[in-house]
Amino acid sequence: MSENLILVGGAGGFIGGHLVADLLKKGHKRIRAVDIKPFDEWYQRFPEVENFQLDLGRLDACEQATKGVTTVYNLAADMGGMGFIENNKALCMLTVLINTHLLMASRDAGVQRFFYSSSACVYNADKQRDPNVTALKEEDAYPAMPEDGYGWEKLFSERMCRHFREDFGLTTRVARYHNVYGPHGTYDGGREKAPAAICRKVIEAKLSGKHEIEIWGTGNQTRSFMYIDDCLKGTQDILASDILEPINLGSSELVSINQLVDIVEEIACIKLKRNYNLSAPKGVNGRNSDNTLIKKLLGWEPNTRLRDGMEKTYAWIYDQMTSK
Repeated sequence: MSENLILVGGAGGFIGGHLVADLLKKGHKRIRAVDIKPFDEWYQRFPEVENFQLDLGRLDACEQATKGVTTVYNLAADMGGMGFIENNKALCMLTVLINTHLLMASRDAGVQRFFYSSSACVYNADKQRDPNVTALKEEDAYPAMPEDGYGWEKLFSERMCRHFREDFGLTTRVARYHNVYGPHGTYDGGREKAPAAICRKVIEAKLSGKHEIEIWGTGNQTRSFMYIDDCLKGTQDILASDILEPINLGSSELVSINQLVDIVEEIACIKLKRNYNLSAPKGVNGRNSDNTLIKKLLGWEPNTRLRDGMEKTYAWIYDQMTSK
């Protein structure tokens, strides 16, 4: 393996922690893991890599983080599930400082490849009004009408990556993540996403004996969910590729939130009374990933079925909740 130094921004987070683990597994020896969180709040931390606690929203921190680095994975963002991004639009927008400063520092440090994790939240909201959604193609991001706050920041940062590539010759690659889930992530506290939140709620109902669950919205809203292992492979394949434009990275296995609850109930061997909170944040009515382009260009398709990934996620969250 080459001894190039790899920077993972947001390494204390869910996807970042898994990425560091995967790079180590593949034999990469020189990895710098950076996150704003104190070390004891990182989801995964590995003593054999350089671990820095830095605020990548600051240019000086980005300059420190990129020193001697050849490859950057930028997964750092102030974000969470619907409950967070609908109520913290300014905080989500401020993440623009992370990508901007990391791009500037990477350009000046002579970084060779820069990966940016964008989101399906960049897509035009008009195309996501129906639960029986037509899967989103890459060109559906324009004309722009993304998720307010979080989606606008992601779309703007995609453009920033493009212009740093065109104007400064920094090789940038962008993936639009569609709802990544799996073990070693947030499952409570307000930033969790639907798969982890539903696992937690079902486990709480099972442990407490109160066999009820609150579901945000009608439960008819649809999504696709990508297991973390598929995300890691796609991310690294995209960075190594010649794909210049932002590309979907997601599953095309569409389910409603009610169906997601069905799956978790089945895993838990329980049936719950469903209470629908129609005033809770629920996001768009329908969103799915069209994988035509990535299949054509990279031959990539997620190979973890939702049922299998949710089983692993449920087991991990159950262990966390019962070992406290």
